[in-house]
Formats: sequence, structure tokens, C-alpha cells
Amino acid sequence: MSFGAAPVIPTAFQQYKCVLPRSVHPFLTDHPRSSYLEDPKWQRKFSIIWAVGVGIAVLASLPHVARALRRGRLLRGWLFGVSEGGKYSPASGSDVVPPRARRRIYGILETLNSVTLWSLPGVELDLGQMIVVAAYLALTVACITMQAPLIDNPNRAGFIALAQFPVIFLFGTKNSILSLLLGPGHGYEKLNYIHRWAGRGMFLGAAVHGAIWINNHLVYGLPILGQQKETSGVAAFGVLCVLVLSSFRPLRRLFYQWFFLVHVLGYVAFFITICYHTDYAVPWIFPPLAFYGFDMLLRLFRYRIKDATLVPVDSNMTLIHVHDCDDGWVAGQHVRLRVFFSGRVFESHPLTIVNAPSSTSCIPSNSLTLAVRVSGDWTRAINQYAIKEQEREASEKGEQPGVAVQVMLDGPYGGSSVDLGDYESVLLVAGGSGATFTLGLLDDIVARCVKLGRRNGEKTRRIEFAWCIRSFGCLQWFTPMLMDIAHTVAGTSLDLHISIYVTCLCNPEAVPAIPNSDVMITRPSVTALLRELVTPPAPSTTHELAMSADADTNSVDSDSHDGADVEKPSRAGRLQWVGLGGGVAVCAAGPESLTREAQNAVARVSLTRGVELGDVVLHTELFAM
Repeated sequence: MSFGAAPVIPTAFQQYKCVLPRSVHPFLTDHPRSSYLEDPKWQRKFSIIWAVGVGIAVLASLPHVARALRRGRLLRGWLFGVSEGGKYSPASGSDVVPPRARRRIYGILETLNSVTLWSLPGVELDLGQMIVVAAYLALTVACITMQAPLIDNPNRAGFIALAQFPVIFLFGTKNSILSLLLGPGHGYEKLNYIHRWAGRGMFLGAAVHGAIWINNHLVYGLPILGQQKETSGVAAFGVLCVLVLSSFRPLRRLFYQWFFLVHVLGYVAFFITICYHTDYAVPWIFPPLAFYGFDMLLRLFRYRIKDATLVPVDSNMTLIHVHDCDDGWVAGQHVRLRVFFSGRVFESHPLTIVNAPSSTSCIPSNSLTLAVRVSGDWTRAINQYAIKEQEREASEKGEQPGVAVQVMLDGPYGGSSVDLGDYESVLLVAGGSGATFTLGLLDDIVARCVKLGRRNGEKTRRIEFAWCIRSFGCLQWFTPMLMDIAHTVAGTSLDLHISIYVTCLCNPEAVPAIPNSDVMITRPSVTALLRELVTPPAPSTTHELAMSADADTNSVDSDSHDGADVEKPSRAGRLQWVGLGGGVAVCAAGPESLTREAQNAVARVSLTRGVELGDVVLHTELFAM
């Protein structure tokens, strides 16, 4: 029985009218090629190009990864997280004077790279990140428009929108394999900007696809809703609009918990509606599921429920000491913390670990310390709960040992991309609670140089630690830790100077006597701090500065002296000069204004003196959503 020939699509409705060669199908030499055959090829081209870009970045990071692996920084805590139950052993060793270092080749490379650090006010991205985003969006637009009759057939834009799925999840998950391949300092918080812009690239493709599709339906008088394909497509685009709009920074910062909830429920709804819309979406769902599944699996390995103590330092700061945590993190990393109190067990917040692990710390402890500054409803609730419970226990027991709670740790994540031990001079700059990041780095490098005897060849010889705070009362947050570190450094081959900048004149008698420190009532300039650090002192003032440093290890200065101009000695001049060429490491943590200033300062100094200094490197931590 014969059913006749196969139906032929009318010429007016055929798309991409190019002839299939006989080698593809010997019986269909003049069959027009469908967009459903042509457009997936552009998906593959798009995927290959961005994957090659990622591969180049991984190859360029190999030396960084190899050094981190050799020194034990790469895999510490990566699989099993924070470790507990081990026997505490304090850092021990002898002080060693390091040989002079020269980093001319590194200086040339970092000087070329420093251009990418420039940043503009009000822009989340630096120049390097803007180049990456521009290249990615250009690739997206090129793959949508090249050899595609979009007005007649907008399918290409829809196919390229689907191809964004792997990028969005590769750069958006907390435990991305890419973070490991790129080395320390490339955690999810550093890669997340690509996640956001890939989502906007998906929105761009979906908007082009949907807009032209709706226009064609209106032109030909076809219903926009009704059939499953059309209805599910409109629903998917609506969900995508909500996801993109809710992720803009103002909304994300003001309503973070709502943003998170909308994001989690939204991508599940988007997956379902887009699969109903087209069968071609199904293969692109599997890579995101794999990335997300890997993320969840690692989290299960790293979750820890621990006993902890809440210590309210004042009404603005609460310290959390998590007990029996000996190792499993690197200085500068953070964890996501849940505190089981007052029914708020579902809120998880990122907090930087203040201290280094016990094996590389100046402070005798077998605990992990977190600092929670009051800045929102959750942090305020923790502080008020700790104060009330401590007052209650004090009235009942007559003592204030802190408040016992249970917490859940998830992590560690992030960390510094710069190993301070590779550089002779170090500048650590923090604003407010950003000191939690720089204090951890300071604790680690001092212990490695002084207590561990520079086992890994640490070259660090001078450190300038600068901390900007709103009032003198903030000093008590970390005074004990700063004093322990300063006493550890005293009389060793490592030179440390602490500069504390206070922007409000209140209660100046509360200044503690921290060795080799200055407290100034002014707002610091990162550019000035860096220039002072790398500028040799004048021969006539070298002896004077040394005498001043010996005679006055702790002082309070003010920029205002009854209107008179008083020349003050350089704060960096309090450090012993060791010469040029050994490299300079700068780490800045705090609000966006501070990190942006640090980026521009390093870019400026590196471009003009990078080769002479032996390279100037930077790592920043932005304390914002």
C-alpha cells in the first residue's frame, strides 16, 4: 500500500533556503535547510568560543595554581571544609632574616596587567571585567545576527538564549570547579559578575526572539496565546524578566532575602516553562543540573554544626567563637553561617574568618572567630540577643562568659589571590568591618615569618596595616588581636606599623596602647599610603624617623591644629626601608569607595614604577551585596 509522497513545505514558508548537498541526503538535493538544523550550529560555535576563553584563563593561571598547590593553599578545606577535633598545636619556629628579592620579570608582567584595574565611580566593574563583559556580549550579538534572517525567523535568538545556560550556572554556583582551576582568590564572589551578565545575555536573546515572534503573529493575525508553545514561551519570558529585574544591585542590596527566594523559585519555574516551550531546551538543562548538583554535593561534605559562643563587644559588633575548629581554611576566606536562635534557622550569611588556622596563627586558639557588625535586621537581632542573654546570665550566675549557641558552617569560600609571603612590602587597608579580612591575612603572614621561620621562603620584611573606622569605640573590636600580633612582631626581622584612621572625634581617651601604632583623626588616602610605602625616606630624616618610632610607639594625631599647618612624619616612614625591587602587595577590604580607590592607586603606581618596584599586585574584597 502506498501513502504517496511526503508533504512539501510551501516556498513562502521555507526558511534559510540553502540546498542540502547530495552527500548529506542523496535523494533530497534541493530540500531547503531548516533553521532547526542551522541554528544549533551557532549554539555550538558560541559554546566553543566561550569555552576556549575559559581554557585560556585556566592556562594563564597554572603558575598561580602550582604555587598554591605546593604551599598547601589550593586544596585546604576544598573538599571537607573546616576540620575539627584535632589536637591544637601552636605555630612554632625561629625568626629568620630573608635574603633580598628581585622580581623584575614579574614587574613587567604586572605593569602590563595593571591597566585592567582602573575603575570608575558608580560602576561595579573594573576595566578588565568590562573588557570581558563587552567581549561576551559581542559574541552573543554576533551569534544572534550573523547569517540569520531575524525578521522572518527569530529562532536564532532563542537558540543562543538557550546556550547561555551553562555559562550562567558555571559562574553562579558557590562551589564551581572553575574556582579550583583558577586558583585561590577566584571564588564565586569574584566570578559572579559573569553570571549576572550571562543572564542578561540570555534576556537579550529571549527579548529579540519574543519581540519579533509577537510582531509576526500580529502582522499575520495569529493569536499570541492559546497554543502550548506560545503560552509557555510567554510564561518563560515573564519569569526571566522577574529574575533579571530583581537582580539589579539596588533591589538586590535592599531586599536580599526576597531576591534570593525569587532567584531559587524563579529558575525552577523557568526550567519547567522553557522545556514546555521547546524540546530544544532539554539538552541545555543538563549542564546546569550537573553544575548545581556538584555544588550541592560539596556543600553536603562541608556542612558543620558546631557549638559557638556569642560575645557582644558593643551595640555594633558581635564576635562569634566557633569551637573545635583547627584547620580547613586559609586566611582571608569566609564561611556562610547560620545561627540557631530565635527561630531564624533558615538565614545564612557570609562572614569573613578573622583569624588564621592554629598552625599559622599568632594567637593561641583552637577556635574559628567571626565578626558580625550590625548592618541589617539579622545582624542586629544577633547582637540584641547576645546582649540580653549575657545580661540574664550575668544576673543569674554573676559572670559574663558569652552566650552559648549552635551554628552551621558552610565553606570556606573565597580567599586572597595574593600570597603576601612573595613580596617584601605589604600594604593592608581596611574600612570598618573590612578589617576582618586584613586581620586574618596579617595574623597568617606574621606567624609564617616569625613563628614558623619562613619555611616556604617568605620574603616579607615590612607591613603597613591601615584601618579606617568611624569612632574610637570601634578600636575595641579587635584590640586584643592587634596587640598580640604587634607583640609577636616586636624585635624580629619583620617590621609592622599600624595606622588607625578615625573619621569622628569622640572618646579619644579610649585609644589602646598598641605597639608601633598611630591613631589619626582623618580619612586616609590609599594613594598616599602606597606612595609613602614605596618612597625611600630622605637621608636627613631617616635617623629622626627612627628615633620618633622608638620614642612614641602609640600616638593620636589630628589634621586640625588650630588652623596651623603642622608637618607630620610619614606613617610609612616608621617602617625600616629595605630597598626596591622586592615587590609590593596591596590588599584592600571594605566599602566600594575604598576598593575602587585602591584599584586606581595600584594601577597608577604600577604603570609608573612597577618594573622598578618589582611588581605591585592587588587583591580587593568588597563588603557589599
